[in-house]
Order: sequence, then structure tokens, then C-alpha cells
Amino acid sequence: MAAGMFTPSPVFTSWLAQQPRIVLGSASSSRKTIMSDLLGKHPYLVRTADIDEKAIRRPDPRELVMTLAHAKAEAIRAKMRDAGEDVSQGYLITCDQVVVHEGIILEKPESLDEARSFIQGYGRAPCATVGSILCTNFSTGQTFECVDEARIHFTPFPEAIIAQILAQGECMYCAGGLKIEDPLVVPQVICIEGTEDTVMGMSKLLVMQLLLQAAGLQTDPAIGQLLQPRS
Repeated sequence: MAAGMFTPSPVFTSWLAQQPRIVLGSASSSRKTIMSDLLGKHPYLVRTADIDEKAIRRPDPRELVMTLAHAKAEAIRAKMRDAGEDVSQGYLITCDQVVVHEGIILEKPESLDEARSFIQGYGRAPCATVGSILCTNFSTGQTFECVDEARIHFTPFPEAIIAQILAQGECMYCAGGLKIEDPLVVPQVICIEGTEDTVMGMSKLLVMQLLLQAAGLQTDPAIGQLLQPRS
């Protein structure tokens, strides 16, 4: 399942022509695909936080993912600074995502048995992805953030398909134990309320708007209402 058709705004394209320094704070293959789709040939750096995410707990999924995005940003800035990298200019994107199913927050499964339980449950009731995106302006320290959600309806997963998904192993690195773009998963999707790239972990539209806002440039007023600046 592709991340969906998207055309960057002329303002964003013009801004990219100025060669801004952009850092993606995620090792997720899905997020790297989404960022590459958004930026085209514009280069970007990838850095990881390597924090203990389980040490940060919040009962509300929206608060949890945003708290984690901030923690990742702080850790990446510290690691870059300690490594002698420039943290005086550029923009850092950090994210986090959980799945909420039947009122329970699901993160990356801790075992194959837990991943199996997650996947089996999606046939009973739809699940929702709750994801945060945080953009940090290195030069000013100001941050801009948003939380994005989508709802996914699945048909029950046959046991043979679940076994194949588990055998691949990638389910262990995904919130909720599934990659929506996995060819084994796509036939089980009835519908998505939201965008595919939101489910994959990062909305191109929102990343674009956050980067523009962090750069002090015009954003779409309708989208801008979702974005929250913080000092």
C-alpha cells in the first residue's frame, strides 16, 4: 500500500531550493520512505534517539506519543552535540506512534505471541493509530507539533496469513504489530478513515506544514489550526 498521492506546495518547493538542513529522527523504514517522497531529491540526515521508550508512560495516547517525540528530540540533539555535529541550524523531525484497540494502547509487541494476539484482535474491532510529529528549529529552539489519527477496519486475519506475518519479523518493530503497506496485510484492509501515510507513521502534509511553520513561512490556514507552536 503506497503512502498516497501528494504534491508539495509551491512555497515548500521554493523553500527546499534554499537547501535547508533537515534531520529525520527515526530509523523507521516507513518514515524514511515518506520523507524521501516528500523531499524528492533534497538530501536529509537520519539520526536516532535510542531511548528507553517504555520508561515514559502516559495514560492518554495523544499525550504519550507527544511526550515521546519531545524526549526523542532532546536525546538526538544531545547525541549530535556530543558527536561534534552542528545543532545551531536546521530542522529536526521526531515522531512516535501507538495503536489503540478496544481502549488499550498497543506499542511494539514484546514477543511473537503478543504480536499474534494484536493481529487476531483486529478482526473483532477496528483499531486507531495515534501519532505525533514534532518539528524543532535548531537555531531558535522553538518547536511545532501535532497529533494525527487514523482508523483502520480489517477483516479477520486467517491463521496462515498471521503465521507469514510473524515469520517475516518486521511486526516486532511496528506499533500494533502490523505494517499497513505489507502485501500480506493490504488484502485484509476494508477501509481507512484517514490517510495511508498517517497509518504508516508520518503524514507528508503535516510534516510539510510543520517545516514551513518552523521556518516562519505561510501554511495552509485549515492545516495550521492543527499545528501547535511551543517555545
